[in-house]
Amino acid sequence: MGLSRNAASQPEIDDAGGDIGFHAIRGGFPFKRNPSHYRHRGSFDRQLPRSSNSSSSNSSSRSHLHSRLTRKGLLLWLFPFSKCKSGFYALIIVVVFLFAFSSMVMQNSITSVFRQRTERGRYHREGLRFGTALRFVPGRVSQGFLSGDGLDRVRSQPRLGVRPPRIALILGHMTIDPQSLMLVTVIRNLQKLGYVFKIFAVGNGKAHSIWENIGGGISHLNTERQGLIDWSIFEGIIVGSLEAKEAISSLMQEPFCSIPLIWIIQEDSLSSRLPVYEQMGWEHLLSHWRRAFGRASVVVFPDFTYPMLYSELDTGNFFVIPGSPVDVWAAERYHKTHAKDQLRELNGFDKYDMVVLVVGSTVFYDDLSWDYAVAMHSIGPLLTKYARRNDATESFKFVFLCGNSTDGSDDALQEVASRLGLRQGSVRHYGLNGDVNSVLLMADIILYGSAQEVQGFPPLLIRAMTFEIPVIAPDFPVLKKYIVDGVHGIFFPKQNTEVLMNAFSLLLSNGRLSKFAKAIASSGRKLAKNVLSLDCITGYARLLENVLSFPSDALLPGPVSQIQQGSWEWNLLQHEINLGIHLSNMDGGFFNGKVSVVYAVENELAGLNYSTSIFENRTEVSEEDELTQLDWDVFREIEISEENEMFEIAEVEERMDKEVGVWDNIYRNARKSEKLRFEVNERDEGELERTGQPVCIYEIYNGAGVWPFLHHGSLYRGLSLSRRGQRQSSDDVDAVGRLPLLNDTYYQEILCEMGGMFAIANKVDNIHRRPWIGFQSWRAAGRKVALSPTAEKVLEQRMQENSRGDVIYFWGHLDMDRTIIGNNNVFSFWYMCDILNGGNCRTVFQDGFRQMYALPPDVETLPPMPEDGGYWSALHSWVMPTPSFLEFIMFSRMFVDSIDALRRDSRKYGLCLLGSSKIETKHCYCRVLELLINVWAYHSARRMVYINPSTGSMEEQHPIEQRKGFMWAKYFNFSLLKSMDEDLAEAADDGDHPRDMWLWPMTGEVHWHGIYEREREERYRLKMDKKRKTKEKLFERMKHGYKQKSLGG
Repeated sequence: MGLSRNAASQPEIDDAGGDIGFHAIRGGFPFKRNPSHYRHRGSFDRQLPRSSNSSSSNSSSRSHLHSRLTRKGLLLWLFPFSKCKSGFYALIIVVVFLFAFSSMVMQNSITSVFRQRTERGRYHREGLRFGTALRFVPGRVSQGFLSGDGLDRVRSQPRLGVRPPRIALILGHMTIDPQSLMLVTVIRNLQKLGYVFKIFAVGNGKAHSIWENIGGGISHLNTERQGLIDWSIFEGIIVGSLEAKEAISSLMQEPFCSIPLIWIIQEDSLSSRLPVYEQMGWEHLLSHWRRAFGRASVVVFPDFTYPMLYSELDTGNFFVIPGSPVDVWAAERYHKTHAKDQLRELNGFDKYDMVVLVVGSTVFYDDLSWDYAVAMHSIGPLLTKYARRNDATESFKFVFLCGNSTDGSDDALQEVASRLGLRQGSVRHYGLNGDVNSVLLMADIILYGSAQEVQGFPPLLIRAMTFEIPVIAPDFPVLKKYIVDGVHGIFFPKQNTEVLMNAFSLLLSNGRLSKFAKAIASSGRKLAKNVLSLDCITGYARLLENVLSFPSDALLPGPVSQIQQGSWEWNLLQHEINLGIHLSNMDGGFFNGKVSVVYAVENELAGLNYSTSIFENRTEVSEEDELTQLDWDVFREIEISEENEMFEIAEVEERMDKEVGVWDNIYRNARKSEKLRFEVNERDEGELERTGQPVCIYEIYNGAGVWPFLHHGSLYRGLSLSRRGQRQSSDDVDAVGRLPLLNDTYYQEILCEMGGMFAIANKVDNIHRRPWIGFQSWRAAGRKVALSPTAEKVLEQRMQENSRGDVIYFWGHLDMDRTIIGNNNVFSFWYMCDILNGGNCRTVFQDGFRQMYALPPDVETLPPMPEDGGYWSALHSWVMPTPSFLEFIMFSRMFVDSIDALRRDSRKYGLCLLGSSKIETKHCYCRVLELLINVWAYHSARRMVYINPSTGSMEEQHPIEQRKGFMWAKYFNFSLLKSMDEDLAEAADDGDHPRDMWLWPMTGEVHWHGIYEREREERYRLKMDKKRKTKEKLFERMKHGYKQKSLGG
């Protein structure tokens, strides 16, 4: 993978700190996996990235299975090896005499053994300096979330939030595993901060009851149901696993593609398949997953290994929140089924041997041995002092756990031991691709001998501490943050062998572990059980504050400082499982190394354009079954031959005489050809079905993601605000084509559904010739408040009975689900409007009303609205007479122009007073325009009738008799509005624009009496001109006669 393709996460080299981004090495170090690792999967449960500069023939057949125990903080120590041994030894003897002499003997022994191996990997080291480290550097998108200040600034501002923030949580298979434990812990603590979760799941599992208790119910997602969920009601979406990828497809289309999405990836199954896709040339699979990862606002990993493993899919949105109980879980699970003495006996260790396990970084390279050399040189005095002993009562065994067990490193290590004069069997080597848990459990002391800086807590140390083994480690900052020196472990400065010797001696007493060592081991076990849990919880809480947009009506969550819990929810899972008995019988979705969605996508896409396919059993299609170029040439020749034959037959049939046939056959063939024109046929039938209907309800939508919400039938017709998202083979109205203003994305977003209404009103006679007209936003169906078939029949019957009368029927009302208010109190219309519009609804409406009517500052401009507990229209779901609709559009166009003028004339242009979040600013006028019809209908003396969308029952709201004394009828009089409209049209016609960007002329027709007179005069002039030309033509014929032009003339 090259740097140019992954520019989102550019590597950074820190000269001071010596940090190198992993992408710089990823392209030169192709990761490969050992096939034998799959057999030991249940023991280690993680994937170990390795690198090789060789291109052997066996590399293509490797299983590529990962486990997640790797770390990106790769500090490559370039150990200096001298070519002139004698001179170098003399210099060292003069300086440090005996101790230095033994140490350098060991160093040169290691050099002589590994010299050939380091020569092969020399070119890898040219880009790295001694003391440098490989670190994960977040991309440009993640950097914004990392440096964000959360909600600190917003909390200091006044707010009218009345409901908790809503988050959708999408789960994969609800298994009982470490993934579920981490996610349960995080979600429960986020609930304490004030978040409300709605849980969806794509599968089922034993953890169903746990999630049901947390979320109060689980909605299961399937292919059909995914398109029937209104995701826009949530402030954000959390996808809990790779398995839930199926639900992301419905979130990749408008209008849901802008909702913040946090995707938590805790599986490594896909990363193990990425090299296979590259090898097989399945670029379409890589693009498929890259698009899915790119949809997420941020992809969160539990440690710093995963960004390296998934670097092929990085679009700059990778983020790491360290912390997962997987290591503790795996160690506990292994400890319950294995005994320490039994493992020692199987591996050739004596019961009384003192086994010192030396571990290092879990990122290793097949052909490089620097970590071996550095570790052995660092603990050289330990080896010299203890491994040379030949005391039956004190037998020390030094075990090195690093590298690969199949690359010959064990033989090289034994050769080093013999050259140093160590006893046979005192030094042994185990690879990280083997049963790592067994090696850890056999040890008496764990020594972290690697000098590589790490970004996260080493997982090997967590497992060792869980096994209750004392730990000695370098004083890395990430370790000092959690481990207290002398309590949970012992620290020693890097390359300080004297302190290391003293630390080692504190753990020994008469050849056995001291009481101090046992106390450290016990304290370390308690620490490891919940280490990183608090950081994990607070990390997600901070991330939500930086990623989510909190609308005006939503309460802000509690600050992160309120989180006090520093442990995983072990007690909650205890109700379902018993850690002491049933750990081996739990769901194996995490440990079996396979996530079904990965192979489902492979089977769906890999076989479409490619003949070679690797399936779950890792078998390939044989080369004999592959199509060769010769096969394709023959196939093409057959196709050409068939096409020529059909063309010849068609030409012969055209030249042959045929009977005309009877009229019935001709008619039948004509009808058959008409049916083949599917799109035209559908549109014609739609028009025919609506013929004779008293009303047409236009369903306003924007994007293909809401197609499942739209209705079919003679009563409804789609109104698309986007040409790209318009339904095919339908007679939906193209709002952009009818109103060019909507071509501007800015106006399309700030007007929302009102822009579609302006489009219908623009030359309405060309599209709508019915006495009644209605609108319904797609959100009404998404929130289950669309008209039922029963309500539709009642509404149609009522309109036919009362063909006359100025009445508005509406079925979507404000505060439909009681989530806006949150209690049983009755608030005024303007208070609810303030809640939905950043607390500034009244202020903006007053200023806009004053601007619209040119009223003086001392005149009250906020129309009064009653507090009678009645319903108010919302969601643009209503029906009214067509003339009333045109009058409402006339009023709305002037009002929108007034508030737009105020916004443009203000010093802070672009600042939206009607919203606080980014999404609200983007759709600035939408929420106040949604409620505008209530003000117009109330004060223009229209009857307002609420129709129950389920039963069809009707009830009049705010009766006209009760409005007397409250209505501002003079401002909503049709004559006044018409005169104002003509004044604006005259100004537009004369080019007398009040401002550079005048919105009013672009929202609909510009018409006044002067334009009518000018058009009439133009028609009269054309008529007279036509008469004159006709007379001249006749006179010319009478004078000269009619002359026919000659052929070819």
